[in-house]
Amino acid sequence: MDNSLLAPGHRACAGCAMPTTIRLVLDAAGPNTIVVSPTGCLEVTTTPFPESAWCVPWLHSLFENQSAVASGVEVMLKRRGKDTNVVIIGGDGSTFDIGMGSNSGMFERGHKILYVCYDNEAYMNTGVQRSGSTPFCVHTTTTPYGSQSQGNPRPKKDMPAIALAHGIPYVATASVAYPVDLRRKVKRALEINGPSYLQVNAPCITGWTFDAGTMIELARLAVESGLWPLLEYENGKLVAVKKIRRPKPVEEYLKLQGRYKHLFKKTECADMLSQIKDMAEDNMARYGLVD
Repeated sequence: MDNSLLAPGHRACAGCAMPTTIRLVLDAAGPNTIVVSPTGCLEVTTTPFPESAWCVPWLHSLFENQSAVASGVEVMLKRRGKDTNVVIIGGDGSTFDIGMGSNSGMFERGHKILYVCYDNEAYMNTGVQRSGSTPFCVHTTTTPYGSQSQGNPRPKKDMPAIALAHGIPYVATASVAYPVDLRRKVKRALEINGPSYLQVNAPCITGWTFDAGTMIELARLAVESGLWPLLEYENGKLVAVKKIRRPKPVEEYLKLQGRYKHLFKKTECADMLSQIKDMAEDNMARYGLVD
């Protein structure tokens, strides 16, 4: 993508999936796009004053009001008769937790806005604290593993289901490891007359602890193990599922990440590993993932 709408020279970590995700999103959306982003890794790495990596109009909101800001932009454009894409790009902290009220309001009001969550499954920008998106058993700085703890005791919040519960017309999941699928879903979402939500698996080298060169492999294994199903809903109905031809063992995905290493060192974690396997098998059965 020589003409990427996210310029090189940003400050993201080597091996981070976030800038690749954003490039794919912007490539699909095109230059006729306004982006709103809350505080987070994306904001601090792409806009260190006085520089910016953005080649489209970009607005920074507070952690909690990205959807309110974008709603105002969408209304203003509509009143002026302009057909411009309005895209929110936020991390899981602002999406799942701090900005939930703002997101809910935007969904309910029916604004024609695409919300893209780059989901790295913790508050990475502030030191790898647990978020509502952090998976079960993951080590973070606020859910450490040790003699009294085996990582995050809570399940990952099902944000796509929450979006669907609002009755919005388009909800999908995607992965940085499947760029054609991701771009197609962005384009489809922008065709929808109403709110749309796209959640993208975006591995974080700092919080997940993996070798930089394995980022795409890791994201692909999340899909192939059944832990990150690629789904697409329109008007509340499941219309597309990415099939898995050769399912991979969950252990292949987990062992590449330092945040799960306690599962393979502590015998008392065997039951937790079994529960994670059950989650993958449940996804495969529920969505018919195996081809």
